[in-house]
Amino acid sequence: MKTGLVTFVSILFSFNTFASQNFTQFEQLFSQWRSFEVAPLFEGAPDYRQQTFKQRHGTWKDIKRSLIAFDKSNWSTAQQIDWFVMLAELNGYDFNQRVLKPWQRDPAFYKQVWTYKSDVPAHEGPTPHFLTELWTYSFPLSETEQNRLTTDLSRIPPFLDQARENLTGNARELWIAGIRDIQEQFQALEGVQQDIATLNNNELSSVLQKAALATQSFIKWLEQQSESKTGPSGIGEEHYSWYQQHVHLVPMTWKDEERLLKRELERAWSSLKLEEHRNINLPQLMSVKNKQEYDELAIRSANNFLKFLDEKQIVTVADYFKPALFERLGSFVPVETRHFFYIGSHFDPTPLYSHFYHWFELARMENEPNSRFIRRDALLYNIFDSRNEGTATAVEEIFMHAGLYDNNPRAREIVWIMLAQRAARGLGSLYAHANQMTMEDAGKIHMNYTPRGWMKTEPDLLIFEQHLYLRQPGYGTSYVTGKSLLDDALMEKAKLAEENGNPFVLKTFFDELNQIGNIPMSLGTWQMTGKKPKFLEEVEKAAKSEEW
Repeated sequence: MKTGLVTFVSILFSFNTFASQNFTQFEQLFSQWRSFEVAPLFEGAPDYRQQTFKQRHGTWKDIKRSLIAFDKSNWSTAQQIDWFVMLAELNGYDFNQRVLKPWQRDPAFYKQVWTYKSDVPAHEGPTPHFLTELWTYSFPLSETEQNRLTTDLSRIPPFLDQARENLTGNARELWIAGIRDIQEQFQALEGVQQDIATLNNNELSSVLQKAALATQSFIKWLEQQSESKTGPSGIGEEHYSWYQQHVHLVPMTWKDEERLLKRELERAWSSLKLEEHRNINLPQLMSVKNKQEYDELAIRSANNFLKFLDEKQIVTVADYFKPALFERLGSFVPVETRHFFYIGSHFDPTPLYSHFYHWFELARMENEPNSRFIRRDALLYNIFDSRNEGTATAVEEIFMHAGLYDNNPRAREIVWIMLAQRAARGLGSLYAHANQMTMEDAGKIHMNYTPRGWMKTEPDLLIFEQHLYLRQPGYGTSYVTGKSLLDDALMEKAKLAEENGNPFVLKTFFDELNQIGNIPMSLGTWQMTGKKPKFLEEVEKAAKSEEW
């Protein structure tokens, strides 16, 4: 009997050792994939020429074959999830090459200069490699930083020369709206001229001037070419549905999302009206009138928000939560220039600070990197959207229901307005991608179905958001689809707790969600519940057959 047990244990040990070695090989393959995914350089700029994609396609196929060949039958749930993360990225690369083709259809893809840090793990929308992240530079620059900026800016002229060759697409709305992004790059380059001039670095000044002139020339070229662009910009329902399920791992079709967003728009409006009725005898919220009032409100609201999360046992409040939030309290904006989010924040910024859960997540990536190698950095192609945007949107309502506004009931109205705005803009983006309406008409849904006319005050935000969502399929809906998927995760965890005779603890739920990392919500739910989503079987089947 003892010998049999020893033999069984030995076999089990060998079995687990093999599985561990097998997974180590998978992690090595993931590293190889990430190295391959970075575009090679051509004349100093990232290379998105068609011939280069053709030359590299065989390597992509080899990587995918290697991924499919792994035997996952004895892997842990977390390891299997990591496998699907890599598959999603490989599918994303393939979809971009076959369908989305931002380097061919989307002039905004050629914006290399960014002046701000994204509130999600990577910049929203398709972006090239080797970006110039101006926000990472602190002036006056050290010698090392001057050299880094010189290298960054030197890529702009050859990249924009290449753009003239690559941009053969006919997506009219993407083309016209994309010109604004390149104009923003020119303005950013002009904005640092004075700081760079004080460095007395002739090489850097010369490189900056060439980058600015190249950008200005590219804008003129785009404007000239825009007259000949006549085609649609959306990718169509079929491509959209495939992309959501096989790349972003959202278990919904275009029609599923349309149905969900319509329902959430209805629910947000009706809940707002019921909230207003409930508060009918309460005084209206008053907007702050100057900088001093705003700063006092912002600090008070942020402190109360963090205190609520801690004392009400919502989530473990790490030491880095407060600095992450206080760096982004906002500032006073005159009434005539306030866009949607500024309007709400000048009544009460707490609903917006709830959405700033984003910054807690980014601070966690810096201070407590995920223990799993695959999940340590940002997922490619915005695959994180259902998790990060969905969570940030979901917690607005979750924190409200948990009592965040018990002492200020009128602020609950802002939460419903924000949800209505996100449902309306996502719905518009769906119709634009199905080519059922123009980006302008999608913006009208976004504008007209946002309560109290809060999207009618300042047009730049409207254009920015609808343009982004046309560039990045699924991003406009991810706030609501991701929220729905988080609701599903919460339900499944609560159901499991009830079936096992255990209490459901909200803090445990959020701490576990945070520990899992910034992966699609469908995968996070699988890890939290042990229930593998059925749609992933079709995703894997399609990958093995190399059909999509």
